[in-house]
Amino acid sequence: MIVYNFVDMLSHARTDMAMVRELAPDEAAYRSITKSWFAHSPLLDILRKISDKKAKVIITTDHGTIRVKRPFKIIGDRSVNSNLRYKQGKNLGFEGDKVFEAAKPERFFLPKTNVSTAYVFAIEDQFFAYPNNYNYYVNLYKDTFQHGGVSLEEMIIPFILLSSKNA
Repeated sequence: MIVYNFVDMLSHARTDMAMVRELAPDEAAYRSITKSWFAHSPLLDILRKISDKKAKVIITTDHGTIRVKRPFKIIGDRSVNSNLRYKQGKNLGFEGDKVFEAAKPERFFLPKTNVSTAYVFAIEDQFFAYPNNYNYYVNLYKDTFQHGGVSLEEMIIPFILLSSKNA
């Protein structure tokens, strides 16, 4: 088994690093960088070598991603995690019902660190933003690829089975 997580690292770097954001300011540029990396990667070399043998290869991922577009205001204390697509903690504050709330995490087999632990998951193309520095975070994270929420793009795990011509 070989694990490559470059695309996941690139998506996080696009969020976290100004240089990568400048290189990939939009979805087309992000996909272009990913394609260019693959064309010049050791992974492609490995796949070519495997194709010369009698072998099968399964390519998959541990999660999907979604391009987030719409901020959703949420309030939490300092102990709340930093993920943009789900929040875990106590005293999570939000308005409306446009999120998936797990007030009783044990019903979903989620860990419960204390009695008042709850989870809130973003749906569709939303991402969580705190009211303080709201505009800064909206500008930073809008149109980035994220995971951790509840959407088909994140929940359905794609895979492909490849067979060499000799197999």
